[in-house]
Amino acid sequence: MEFKQIVYGLAAMLCAALISFSTTPPVRVLAYKLKAIDIPLDNRRMHHVPIPRLGGLAIYLGFMITAFVFTDVSPLLWTIFIGGSLIVIVGMLDDIFRLKAMIKFIAQIGIAFVAVWQGITIESITIFGNTIQFGGWSIFFTVFWIVGLTNAINLIDGLDGLSCGVSAICSFSLLLVTILMGEVPGAIIITAILCGACVGFLPFNINPAKIFMGDTGALFLGYTLSVISISGVLKVHTLVSFIIPLSIFALPLFDTTFAILRRVVHGKSPFSPDRGHLHHRLIDMGLNQKQTVAVLYSICALLGLSAVLFTSEKLWRAGIVVLAGILIFVINFVLIKNPKTFDESGINEIGVKHTEEEETASKRELDD
Repeated sequence: MEFKQIVYGLAAMLCAALISFSTTPPVRVLAYKLKAIDIPLDNRRMHHVPIPRLGGLAIYLGFMITAFVFTDVSPLLWTIFIGGSLIVIVGMLDDIFRLKAMIKFIAQIGIAFVAVWQGITIESITIFGNTIQFGGWSIFFTVFWIVGLTNAINLIDGLDGLSCGVSAICSFSLLLVTILMGEVPGAIIITAILCGACVGFLPFNINPAKIFMGDTGALFLGYTLSVISISGVLKVHTLVSFIIPLSIFALPLFDTTFAILRRVVHGKSPFSPDRGHLHHRLIDMGLNQKQTVAVLYSICALLGLSAVLFTSEKLWRAGIVVLAGILIFVINFVLIKNPKTFDESGINEIGVKHTEEEETASKRELDD
């Protein structure tokens, strides 16, 4: 990319962040007016007081306004505008009236066909230099990818700032990969705008959250990320193009896949909510919300960096990053399980405010 294009992209990202940030307060007021409030009624929810939903509307506004100002009209933009607007409506209805999971699922399938209508489809993938053409199956794989990633981003939305932050990291990783590929300039600016919209909303969403983005935001982010990835990384022929999006979105995809398998094995509906997600398990092991989110952010970022290496076809280096990330997570997981090593590791001190008396007592312990 030329220097002017980089500056233009940064300006677009900043614009989206500012609009998203500045529209969140009025959206929060709107959520109260529409009674789109998340009341903690079960043990799956980590908050203890009612918190307004609908925050995703600010992300949507930040993205759409900026996208139409900074980018040219294209099939990608129309797909996100039409499909994204429809899925935001579905999300808003769910945030206000709590729609049944099957209704949302059917709506997602229908909205996924907007991408097919605009010609944004997964026509082929490359595996170690061999291109596999999908032919008539391209529509099926396109809809499957869009619906799958949309639900993955939605299902990981269980802690303050988790889904929005993961989406910001994924979109930034996708931005780096798209820049390195250099073959899809339209997707570069749009990806930068999406990242900015997420970052602008985060100050209101990180723990303790002032507002949740709700299904309005989670569905929109999942849909938009899936469409951008189809238009970008999945269109480029590299040695292992199919691994790149899987690596970027590995965390939400793994959590969702594991959740569906877990529910089916226990004889439950794949749509039935439970308290078995990865973030729930970390919370149950003794981490607080900030600590859990920090761990999952780190994992997501490492996987995103591995995708950058996959783009450069440095497979063994990317493999080292992935293996290192897994090993680090396993080691920390073992440390957390043991109360003694958990205290010694210092993980339990992250995001915890200490009183002056506690700090004095801690200094005395060190002196002794």
